[in-house]
Amino acid sequence: MRTGKELILASRDYTKENRFRSWFETIITMVLLGVFLTATFVSFPVYIRLFCSIICGFLYVRMFIIYHDYQHHAILQKSKLATIIMQAFGIYILAPQNVWKRTHDHHHNHNSKLTNAGIGSYPTISKVFFLKLTKAEQQKYLLQRHPLTVLLGYFTLFIYWLNVRSFLQSPRKHMDSLAALVFHASASIAIWNFGGPDTFFISWFIPFFLAFSMGSCLFYCQHNFPGAQFRENHDWKYENAALTSTCFMVMHPMMQWLTGNIGYHHVHHLNSRIPFYRLPEAMKNMPELHGVITTTWNPIDMWKCFQLKLWDEENFKMIRLNQL
Repeated sequence: MRTGKELILASRDYTKENRFRSWFETIITMVLLGVFLTATFVSFPVYIRLFCSIICGFLYVRMFIIYHDYQHHAILQKSKLATIIMQAFGIYILAPQNVWKRTHDHHHNHNSKLTNAGIGSYPTISKVFFLKLTKAEQQKYLLQRHPLTVLLGYFTLFIYWLNVRSFLQSPRKHMDSLAALVFHASASIAIWNFGGPDTFFISWFIPFFLAFSMGSCLFYCQHNFPGAQFRENHDWKYENAALTSTCFMVMHPMMQWLTGNIGYHHVHHLNSRIPFYRLPEAMKNMPELHGVITTTWNPIDMWKCFQLKLWDEENFKMIRLNQL
């Protein structure tokens, strides 16, 4: 079994992009998204519009993964058309390029390190550190990891953290965050005024809310699960973080397609340059990637993830608050 740099080097065999495949996956996703989004505005029976609204939310997730891969330089590099599409989509999906790439790269380079900063991820600290915090600091930490905070990712993560907070902290650096907020607010008001509240909720709010909630839950549960390992900075290794602190999320093949194979998250963390459509291939052909911890969309499994709050450095495991 390969370990360390040898394993990372072996994963490079799967980083070669098929440019035709990348464009095909992008275009088919955008076309489907356009069709289902348009259908939500048409005077179909409400149940058909709601169905299209939900499918639209799933397609937002898939397109977001394509955008995410582009930001990792895994697909469609050196394409002016792709640059325009991805920058526009980043603003549309409330994840503008400047703040998203910076924070997400930080997440990959510090995955599973114990920190209260929460840059690009949800904060995780040890129980010893937690007990040293003031009551207000403890409540703030627990609020950041609360299930409702994750499920309401539309407001907490995407509107506030990625846009409002980033723009207020550094306006010149994050003008695209302001652009995203202005566009989102303007579009919301226009759809409400011209289409009414029913069109606003079916065509605008539900797809975004569903997509952001799914994305936040995926992100949280793939890094906070029973058996996940966390380390202090001095004891941290990149490849170990990928294989012991990131899980494989088992899904139906259709769900894997709709989520852009993000369930193969440990493979992605081992090498973020692997295009999303090659992640299953990499896992299949690299036996070192087979024995990782798995989780699922099952509500019981997800609840087990949400219950974990602190790292117990004595027993090397995440614990619930009532185990403190």
